[in-house]
Amino acid sequence: MMEEMARSDGCTEPPPYAALRIKAIQSLLVEKGLIVQQALDEIVDIYENRIGPKNGAAVIARAWDDPEFKARLLEDGTGTLADLGMTGFEGAHVMFVENTDQVHNVVVCTLCSCYPWAALGLPPAWFKAPQYRSRVVFEPRKVLEEFGTEVPPEKEIRVWDSTSEVRYVVIPQRPAGTDALSVQQLTELVNRESMIGTRLATSSEGAAA
Repeated sequence: MMEEMARSDGCTEPPPYAALRIKAIQSLLVEKGLIVQQALDEIVDIYENRIGPKNGAAVIARAWDDPEFKARLLEDGTGTLADLGMTGFEGAHVMFVENTDQVHNVVVCTLCSCYPWAALGLPPAWFKAPQYRSRVVFEPRKVLEEFGTEVPPEKEIRVWDSTSEVRYVVIPQRPAGTDALSVQQLTELVNRESMIGTRLATSSEGAAA
């Protein structure tokens, strides 16, 4: 999905004022030589795409491999993450929901951008976009299609609204044909979007499963 989502009339919404202000400050700091843009991009990439999601991916892979661990995760996500050292304000009160043959779950925060940072790292830009936050609630199937995720019409889609009191993480379905893989190998199949519910976990061949 595009970082900027199109409006219903086909035009592109401009970034919110706060985002423009942050960008202006960032540009000024770079111009004055107080920060290096490449270093800033590297830091953002680490927390958005490497460290953060990898924590959650390891949890999901273990849940796929260990039914008892998955049961604990579904019953007490907050406590289970705490046992793994994933705590902090953005990691408090986390609830895990599982995708099945009957149900596909997707997460949103309609009020702002509450997100389980401890497990998933920094939220992607589109998760904070007003267009995603509003549209996924009333037309989730269409929004998922824009991410390249087709959910069969007979499968129910449940939308979970994260708040400051509880944040949600999706346990995606384990791809078929992965029974022989180790937990480490399974971790590589879990992507950030699959733990939000907008995409599926990938197969060992790299295709969506």
